[in-house]
Amino acid sequence: MSELKAGVIGCGGRGRSHARGYEAASDVTVVACADPFEENRDRFVDGFDVTRSYKDYPEMLEKEQLDVVSVCTWTGFHREMIEAVVASGVKAIHSEKPMAPTWGDAKAIMKACDENDVTITFCHQRRFGAQFVKAREIVKSGAIGDVYRFEASCPNLFDWGTHWFDMFFFYNDDEPAEWVIGQIDGEGTKDVFGTPCEGSGLSWIRYKNGREGLLATGGVDLDGNLNRIVGTDGMVEIRPGQKDEPLRILAGGKWEIPSLQGTVVHEDATVSSVIDLVHSIQEGREPELAGRKALAATELIFSTYESSRRRGKVTLPLDGDDSALITMLEDGSVGRS
Repeated sequence: MSELKAGVIGCGGRGRSHARGYEAASDVTVVACADPFEENRDRFVDGFDVTRSYKDYPEMLEKEQLDVVSVCTWTGFHREMIEAVVASGVKAIHSEKPMAPTWGDAKAIMKACDENDVTITFCHQRRFGAQFVKAREIVKSGAIGDVYRFEASCPNLFDWGTHWFDMFFFYNDDEPAEWVIGQIDGEGTKDVFGTPCEGSGLSWIRYKNGREGLLATGGVDLDGNLNRIVGTDGMVEIRPGQKDEPLRILAGGKWEIPSLQGTVVHEDATVSSVIDLVHSIQEGREPELAGRKALAATELIFSTYESSRRRGKVTLPLDGDDSALITMLEDGSVGRS
């Protein structure tokens, strides 16, 4: 296969992380970048020896014949940019998360890619993180018995929560969700990358294999940015903020700290996510971070918001197109303070 040509939209920190992934992959070169801020473009060009940079991404898409494009911008720009990238004729897109500010936008992104045979991935890079991969291996080994619940906590359901909803699917072999029931509180709502995130919330998910997920956010979080997998004979805790004990297992009545040595090839999970996408193009297979998986995690976000609006359980698939949180903030049924 001939060398792939890559472009990056958004030359900030996440764009540079994607570029490091392309550098580490075989048979792909970043040939162009786009960012409205000259300082970002200059730093990117200098750091990755990119020969062409653009202030406006449509100009880059028009002048460059790109095979793969990374979209590393605020969430509200994703639909417009991704649809433009699809129209330019690329093979694949690697986008930052969350997918989109509304459920309708998220579905439209996937529809555009599917109808034009464009592979899209979203950077739920923790699927490549050593402690998460090891946790899944432990679960599959049967060390904690039969798994029946996944638990997590983080600041919000949208920006942070998209990762943890995705990890629930990862631990559960991407088993589909059946229903969601949840509640959110507007007090403390903040805009993250231009999109409102609830002050605190709870999301309870039932999966079709009978397992359950519970995510708590904001002021009601459990213990920082924690993941927990609970089984009949013990539990696994994944604690990203803990350097000394990033992963521990409770089995036989005592805690153990398993080694992460050799669990993954690359320590940088974002680099691994880009490499996997490039390899999927070259090998003609589905990437680990396939857009359908991101859409499933995104559905849980908007279903939790919708459950809060309905004050009842939401059976999937989720209907409607808006973000219930944004709508409720706009009509005053949920307040920020």
